[in-house]
Amino acid sequence: MLHAYWEKSGKVLKKVIAIGIVVVIWQLLPSAGFIDSRSLPAFSEVIKSLLELVVSGALLTHALASFQRSVVGFLVAVILAIPLGIFMGWFKRVERIVDPLMQVCRNTATLALYPVFILIFGLGEVSKIGIIFWGSIWPILINTIEGVKTVDPLLVKAARSMAISRLKLFTNVILPAAAPSILTGLRISATRSLIILVAAEMLGASAGLGFLIFDAQHKYEPEKMYAGILVLIILGMSLNYLIVKLEHYLTRWKGTVETV
Repeated sequence: MLHAYWEKSGKVLKKVIAIGIVVVIWQLLPSAGFIDSRSLPAFSEVIKSLLELVVSGALLTHALASFQRSVVGFLVAVILAIPLGIFMGWFKRVERIVDPLMQVCRNTATLALYPVFILIFGLGEVSKIGIIFWGSIWPILINTIEGVKTVDPLLVKAARSMAISRLKLFTNVILPAAAPSILTGLRISATRSLIILVAAEMLGASAGLGFLIFDAQHKYEPEKMYAGILVLIILGMSLNYLIVKLEHYLTRWKGTVETV
């Protein structure tokens, strides 16, 4: 027990040291004049700007605007993609028919379609939520289909031999077996939703982290720009951590899942 604790503590310490080295280099390069501070301000200046945004309340305003857009788009993608993926994965004939169209849609660059969303829905919230939904749905859908398709047939046969109902077959066998693949799709989509969000907020938005970064760059306030980028990095890492923890919980029957 103690050995496992020290081993886990050692891994955490290594990660902290790695991040610390990056921060020190970031601080030293502009301070020593190796990099123009107008292009890359010192880390301390970025933190100072971040604290000013926090104290003024501007960061909270922008973060809430971004959070609302990304959560709505992501949740709509989850609600539609998981049931549809289970259906397509289970009924392979349907999947074969729909797959060509699905491949065309998912391989089309998401941001290239943003002008189309603006043309149809305008510059308001609907176009931003819509493009986040479009970019988020495909990893969840594809991974759900693959997760259902790769469920061990012996498990399905064993369940059917016990005269299990179709509903219990899905809830007790198919979903638990496909859960790791579905959660992988969720992790990919969560990260993509943040990337798409930033790009969407750079056009036609008056609030949001993407708007904050773009506005700071336009006004030549690099400290504020990097502060916004830093917040997005922290949000992305936090989101990934939460989904990994969810994966640990839902797939605890598999044993330990290594975090990334």
